Amino acid sequence: MHDDNDRRTQPGEGARSVSEDSSRAGWLQQARSYLRHADPVLARLINDRPDFDPRAWLAQLPPMDLYGALLFQVTGQQLSVPATRRILGRIEALFGGHLPSPAELLGVDPGRLREAGLSWRKISTLRELAERLSDGRLNQDVLSTMPDDALMAELTAIPGIGPWTVQGALLIALQREDVVLPGDLALRKAVRAAYGLDHLPSQQEVLAIADKWRPYRSLATSYLFSAAFEPAEVPPVARLGSAGT
Repeated sequence: MHDDNDRRTQPGEGARSVSEDSSRAGWLQQARSYLRHADPVLARLINDRPDFDPRAWLAQLPPMDLYGALLFQVTGQQLSVPATRRILGRIEALFGGHLPSPAELLGVDPGRLREAGLSWRKISTLRELAERLSDGRLNQDVLSTMPDDALMAELTAIPGIGPWTVQGALLIALQREDVVLPGDLALRKAVRAAYGLDHLPSQQEVLAIADKWRPYRSLATSYLFSAAFEPAEVPPVARLGSAGT
């Protein structure tokens, strides 16, 4: 974080920020308008939340690059929110108050990660990912520029990383605009409530409903989480510990 003096030493930053804010506001207006016309259920959710900021929950998370977001997601697999938070806190403490880089994770005794609360399977997954990022088989900068489907294929080739894990990272680290998490139990429950279904929708049913949201499925998903969990106390993705990998 920069203090005020640091910020004043960067000419033009304020102008860029204003421009970025204006561009973001324009994108949100366009996306909301599209979703209102595409889906009457979302129209109601959007109209009920005029001040909703779909990125506000990101401020509740520690800074994360792609590896950090994948670590965050892997940690949360099959765990409750409190358990995930406790383990993440121990991991951060192990690395001086931040989530580790691939090299940092490989440099610590795996037993220390086990003591922090990670299962051996999750440790193996995170080490395998870290090794690929460290030896050049994978490159975070290259991965970050890949289309969603290509990135999904690349990362799910690693044992222990499934679609849910990558989808969360797409939202957190890369802020992709057209991501939906059909296998997430929290989202399925939110869809059931919002659409008045008499059953918990399957992944295919969620995808079918979400198809009309393209290319703004991330924003639509954020509104559904907001409707289901408001007032939000934890970020949506941090709640997603009940899905698979």
